[in-house]
Amino acid sequence: MANIKSAIKRAKTSEKNRQRNVALRSRMRTAIKKVVAAADEGNAEAATEALKTAQPTIDGMVNKGLVSKNKAARTKSRLNKRVRAVSA
Repeated sequence: MANIKSAIKRAKTSEKNRQRNVALRSRMRTAIKKVVAAADEGNAEAATEALKTAQPTIDGMVNKGLVSKNKAARTKSRLNKRVRAVSA
């Protein structure tokens, strides 16, 4: 454990940030899984609704720096492709 006061504070801050990041990343993954599950069931309406909620969640993670812009774009593109395949 750190001995210097500023290092102790920094360790606390880092742990808080890590916990927040874990929660946010989990929220994003759950939103993605909901889209995939609805698409795999063949439920186009549910998949579309899940996609509408997943896209802003993914974009929010980009703004917070949890995922890169390209990863978010790639993920949204793949989800959209999956939903369109079910709708067709």
